[in-house]
Amino acid sequence: MNTPALLPISGRRIPTLNPGFSSFPHHRATLRLSEKFILLLILSAFITLCFGAFFFLPDSSKHKRFDLGLEDVLIPHIDPIKEGKHPGGHIIHGQGGHDEHRHREDEEHLRNKIRADHERVLEEAKEKLKKSREELRAQIQTEKNKVAQDLKKKDSKPLPPVPIPKLVGIHDGDPGDPDVKEKRDKIREMMKHAWDNYRQYGWGHNELKPLAKKGHSTNIFGNSQMGATIVDALDSLYIMGLRDEFRDGQEWIEKNLDFSVNAEVSVFEVNIRFIGGLLASYYLSGQEVFKIKAAQLAEKLLPAFNTPTGIPWAMVNLKSGVGRNWGWASAGSSILSEFGTLHMEFVHMSYLTGNPAYYNKVMHIRKQLQKMDRPNGLYPNYLNPRTGRWGQHHTSVGGLGDSFYEYLLKAWLMSDKTDIEARNMYDDAIEAIEKHLIRKSSGGLTFIGEWKNGHLERKMGHLTCFAGGMFALGADGSKGDKAGHYLQLGAEIAHTCHESYDRTVLKLGPEAFKFDSGLEAVAVRQNEKYYILRPEVIETYWYMWRFTHDPKYRQWGWEAAQAIEKYCRVSGGFSGVKDVYSSSPTFDDVQQSFFLAETLKYLYLLFSSDDFLPLDSWVFNTEAHPLPVLHLANTTLSGNNVAR
Repeated sequence: MNTPALLPISGRRIPTLNPGFSSFPHHRATLRLSEKFILLLILSAFITLCFGAFFFLPDSSKHKRFDLGLEDVLIPHIDPIKEGKHPGGHIIHGQGGHDEHRHREDEEHLRNKIRADHERVLEEAKEKLKKSREELRAQIQTEKNKVAQDLKKKDSKPLPPVPIPKLVGIHDGDPGDPDVKEKRDKIREMMKHAWDNYRQYGWGHNELKPLAKKGHSTNIFGNSQMGATIVDALDSLYIMGLRDEFRDGQEWIEKNLDFSVNAEVSVFEVNIRFIGGLLASYYLSGQEVFKIKAAQLAEKLLPAFNTPTGIPWAMVNLKSGVGRNWGWASAGSSILSEFGTLHMEFVHMSYLTGNPAYYNKVMHIRKQLQKMDRPNGLYPNYLNPRTGRWGQHHTSVGGLGDSFYEYLLKAWLMSDKTDIEARNMYDDAIEAIEKHLIRKSSGGLTFIGEWKNGHLERKMGHLTCFAGGMFALGADGSKGDKAGHYLQLGAEIAHTCHESYDRTVLKLGPEAFKFDSGLEAVAVRQNEKYYILRPEVIETYWYMWRFTHDPKYRQWGWEAAQAIEKYCRVSGGFSGVKDVYSSSPTFDDVQQSFFLAETLKYLYLLFSSDDFLPLDSWVFNTEAHPLPVLHLANTTLSGNNVAR
């Protein structure tokens, strides 16, 4: 059943309900006049202007000119006798009875000049019209490139020097065990296969179609080729020691990544993928270009916050700054997982640029949410940015809601556990989620359902599987000495999500699975049976491994890696599959950027040592981009000034 996808694919936060489509098809009318016709219009206007100047020249008897070598500059001349004034007074150079002959000469000279200009323009027009369409396009492109370069120079503002946070555990991560090291090397080889094919067939495009072997894009990036895979994958390349590939990506970013384009993009997606990816690459490598590019993009996102409530639009045009929301989102509402997943990146932008605007924007969102009533203590997924009221009462820890809760916890962690306000909001939200959304199936599987208008839907999405890792990450610091409880809850969610993989033919998990009518952890609808290289289950395995060192998590991760290698690998990269319950599945022909940014990174870290990007020094954004903890002396918390 090929129903249109309800939402564009995101790194995690928005579900895609059609295995055949990775996003809405992005149609745009290309009603463009030919270059020659545009050129003719311009020339016609110029010629008309010339003829107008020729036939409507002012009468020379009423004008004089400055004789300063500027032949065309005229000033009004008032005859003092006609005006009844004494002919004395100030005399402009050249004025006098002998001037009449000279005036005629000047007029004739001017007429001749216009004729010459007219003939020259006509000759140039004839020459241009002799050029081929390709030559005209090349000339136009040259002019566009020149303008773009000028804009780039204008945008390259120097940033203030700031102290770099203490960075630990950014090299090697050798696990020691030869068997584990062999698995890690295999993950690196998979990364190289994905990258090399993108490099060959989709370079500069946002993503890759690995079967068609050409570039691919979705409407979350507008109509622009912004190299999303390059920016998203760069820190994974660095972490895996693929430094030649990293340098190729850096060179492309230096020369080609341009945000002064007329493109309408998802604020959420470009924040987590682009700003998050650029910041992580900057902190890992120390290369200033990544910080500068992140600052340029962040500035382009600020107009999205120009709403009556300060809750940002979902989309913004990078050139015009005009924002709007998705048409399907509950009567023009903004989405919780989108406007609630900006905090980490924006706090780092204020830290690096010295501009408090980024920090103030995300703190304003927090204050708005704190003022609002929450039905049953739950945060609905939709909030209208014009009225400040909730939209449809739908609450989910999967798509539309998930990373909002994740960023409450991670705001606390990133602040070196000093942002108590964020921690309290997280604890209160999780308490309500556990009370109203978390249930056990008749078969003993713990799952997280969705709350829709007072009713619990007993369905869990692949996106929701990240929550197992979140519960484990937030266990330490829980209220009422509940650390053990939340670590156990994380383990139960990890087990349920593993079952969703294990009960398929391909040993890869479906997009959504039910716990109803005797079915458990199994997809029912055809358009929920696909796997698009998503990372959430493997993400939870990694967090659970770090906190428990239970070997089953490495085993489960290796099973998933083998299934991806067997069923998703093609000669041109890696592709999602449309039915995980079929022994001969159809490919969707998309290599998602998040496969390189998240899925392969989490697998690589799963088979690395714990001192590699340790969790007390690094916090991973929702696209798996590691950002360093900002200690109190360097950070921007409630009531503190921005470090400059």
